[in-house]
Amino acid sequence: MAYYLIALIVFLVDQGIKYLIATQLELGEQIPVIGDFFVITSSRNRGAAFGILQDQRWFFIIVTTLVVIGIIWYMRKMKAEGRKLLPTALALVLGGALGNFIDRLVMGEVVDFLQFTFGTYTFPIFNIADSCIVIGVGLIILDTILDGKREQAVSGHQSSGKEGNE
Repeated sequence: MAYYLIALIVFLVDQGIKYLIATQLELGEQIPVIGDFFVITSSRNRGAAFGILQDQRWFFIIVTTLVVIGIIWYMRKMKAEGRKLLPTALALVLGGALGNFIDRLVMGEVVDFLQFTFGTYTFPIFNIADSCIVIGVGLIILDTILDGKREQAVSGHQSSGKEGNE
């Protein structure tokens, strides 16, 4: 249940901040936070990350529905196995996916607002949901690497144990 709580918190924080951005700022309005490096910018995105697949609303709604169902199924499976990192990662992805899903479903576009500029390069504007999805995917990759190392250690330990018994 704790993993669903994580997903719910991500979802609520994402939606709350998006609501504030959408209702308190005009589209394109900017609030400098750290000079030109970090600026809150009211923006909308009808596509995916980096603005790809613009105006594919129903594609995203269908894909996100399938992904959410898959994540919930897999989280239940991982919880039954007593794993901790992977379900946490999946909870972050779930909360983020639901945050952007609701935007697309209700408004047909996602509210973005976090803008970072590195020298002359401005990173595409994103939101809390996007951040949680990226962090979650990073943790999934980390869990996969750690799980592979655990399996190697166990198989290496089992192999050395067999040799000692012969």
